[in-house]
Amino acid sequence: MRIPLLLHVDIPSTLRVGFEQAGFSLVTMLRENDRSPILPAGGAPGVKAVLTIGSIGLNASEIAALPDLRVICCQGAGYEKVDLKAAQARGIQVTNGAGTNDTSVADHAMALLASIARNITNLDRGVRHGIWQQARVTRPQLTGKRVGIVGLGNIGQKIAQRCALGFSMTVAYHNRHVRQECDWLYCASVSELAQWADFLIVCTPGGAGTRHMIDRQVLAALGPEGFLVNVARGSVVDTGALIESLQRRTIAGAALDVLEDEPLVPAGLLGLDNIIITPHVGARSPEAQTAMFALVLENLTRCFAGRPLLTPVAELPA
Repeated sequence: MRIPLLLHVDIPSTLRVGFEQAGFSLVTMLRENDRSPILPAGGAPGVKAVLTIGSIGLNASEIAALPDLRVICCQGAGYEKVDLKAAQARGIQVTNGAGTNDTSVADHAMALLASIARNITNLDRGVRHGIWQQARVTRPQLTGKRVGIVGLGNIGQKIAQRCALGFSMTVAYHNRHVRQECDWLYCASVSELAQWADFLIVCTPGGAGTRHMIDRQVLAALGPEGFLVNVARGSVVDTGALIESLQRRTIAGAALDVLEDEPLVPAGLLGLDNIIITPHVGARSPEAQTAMFALVLENLTRCFAGRPLLTPVAELPA
């Protein structure tokens, strides 16, 4: 008998066959946010596994609505909106995609940083509208600048390496704990880091512990020549404070791959010329997707075979 797997995020058609051959029946109910319906209109009886992402998750009432659920798989590294207590109370296992998309997200962070610092989207738009000489504004180079990394996990370390080795930047970071194995400068607060940095790149986990970590005080510390890049979670940045800072030019610009209420984009951001927004695509490279879904399938297979999971989420997030 096939095992019903509820998909809250899509699996590329080229990779679906592997799940089907492994004995899973795919029940598609894609969700744009954590307020979308969790089940198709006709229901999904017997669902034993759910594939989701950290920014959508699965809350306690949703878990309760799935009485046969045995495992929740988060496609990427994040799992902040999965109710771990509710899952643990039911003996439901939770997995994540740790290590599968780090390279892709780090690459995207660098693309965003270069694009906003060098004003690439506005320059392209100007040329397409017949403007050449007027569009040739002077913009800062990346090489030799100071970059502050908020969250020095796997992704943060890869971004730091790209900045240091590729652009000869001086690197500093803020993290919950000092990383004894690295020589980069540690700042005890995000505000201290922002004041020091030319570029501030956010790649910390989401969740209650990091909500609005980038607030008015941090943005003020970053200053009128500073740039913000966020490839973490939209909730980490206070959107209202960011809009105000961009409107008043108290920071130079921002590049975001994530938003607080995605896919909804605040109107206050849309009219600004000093921001770049991409639709949460940092992890969407073919290489990352292949690795993520291979890990999901391996964890699912192990779960229903009674074998240890490769990437279990065992503890509650800080």
